[in-house]
This record gives sequence, structure tokens and C-alpha cells, in this order.
Amino acid sequence: MTSPAQVIKTRLPNPPPPVPVLLEQVHSALEDIKARDTVEIDVRDKTSVCDYMVIASGTSTRHVKSIADEVIRFAKKLDVQPLGVEGEREAEWVLVDLGDVVVHVMLPRVREFYALERLWTVGDQPPETGAEDRL
Repeated sequence: MTSPAQVIKTRLPNPPPPVPVLLEQVHSALEDIKARDTVEIDVRDKTSVCDYMVIASGTSTRHVKSIADEVIRFAKKLDVQPLGVEGEREAEWVLVDLGDVVVHVMLPRVREFYALERLWTVGDQPPETGAEDRL
């Protein structure tokens, strides 16, 4: 006895959008839902995990979650599925991993405590002149 062959229809995934296009969508989402104090950090020379980190604040846990949801919604318009989303339950710090761009949405007190901007920009500024004199 033979059975008819099954045909599985598949399609190749769309290529990911260029990083500037993805960053533009992320910034549009953050602006649309009124995220605060948005900072974009180029980390290409510091890590291979991603190219850019975008950090923004929300006014409450509900706002933080809504901002993260909006970032995901805007990314999906480009056919980009998040590789991971962490922290949605507590919504004090939600991380949205979009591959080349990682978005951190945080409450201001959490953002201040972890100071990601300082962590990822250490060494970016040239040393102050006269620093040798203080040693």
C-alpha cells in the first residue's frame, strides 16, 4: 500500500531590515507611546550581542509594559519577530531583543539603579585634560 505524498508548503523568511530602518521603527514606537528619556547607544565596538541598545523610561509598570508592547508591534510591521522578551510580568524593566537592536524599557528608579548608560559608555569620552596631575 502506498499513501499519497504530503506536500509541505514553506516560504523563505524575509531578510531582516537594515539596522537604521529597525532603529527608526523603534524610535517611532517609543515616540508614539510617549516613552521618556530615550537614549540610543552604539555598542558595535563593545559587544557582539547587538549593534545598538535603546534605553527608555516609562512612568508606571503599566506604561513600561505598554511601551514594550508597542516596540514589538512596530517591529512586526517590518516582519521582525523578537528573539526574546523578558520582564513583562513585573514590568519594572522589560527587555525586548530584536537581534541587532536591544530595547530596555525601565522605571526611572530602576534605570537610575542599574545605570546602563554609564555601563555601556565607559571609555567613550576622552580622558579629561589634567587627569595625570591628580594622580
